[in-house]
Amino acid sequence: MTMREDDLRDLVERSPWLLRALGAVRDSGLPDAWIGAGAIRDLVWGERYEDGFDPSLVRDVDVVFLDPADLSRDNDERATARLLAAWPEPPWEAKNQAAVHTWYPAKFGGGKVAPLRTIADAVATWPEYATALAVRLDAYGEIAVCAPYGLDDLLDGVWRRNPARVSPEISRRRLARHRPAERWPGVRVVN
Repeated sequence: MTMREDDLRDLVERSPWLLRALGAVRDSGLPDAWIGAGAIRDLVWGERYEDGFDPSLVRDVDVVFLDPADLSRDNDERATARLLAAWPEPPWEAKNQAAVHTWYPAKFGGGKVAPLRTIADAVATWPEYATALAVRLDAYGEIAVCAPYGLDDLLDGVWRRNPARVSPEISRRRLARHRPAERWPGVRVVN
């Protein structure tokens, strides 16, 4: 356990909304399910670079899970429906990371991508280092952290492209859409 992970856990533990979402994900029965990306960034940067975290501004709650036995898009829809039934408030978006290779090239372009075998493999491909992370509650209520690139960019307010699967052009479009330096004064953009 690193001090940076403890810093993230502290922020998560102070958010009743995120703790409830993590509990819903844990109790959903989805295999190897985590919350990652923007919802975690929004919490951290809201607390550090705004007037606090506002769950109503979260665009989606990315729930990732790993189910190599069912690669269908229906599996994602059933997973999202299961989460909505447990708690209808968050804008859930569940994606089976074991199936990404079946739809990614058609949606985002580029060549074939290799099947993802673990959640850490999946998280390591996400667009920015500050969002290339996920958290979950384990069976004992402890917060587990998956951060293949560490937590420095997230905790230090740095928006930086992850070149693993994101081109500079896609990164520029994401930057224009998210406007991180405007939304979170104090966040630095490094490209």
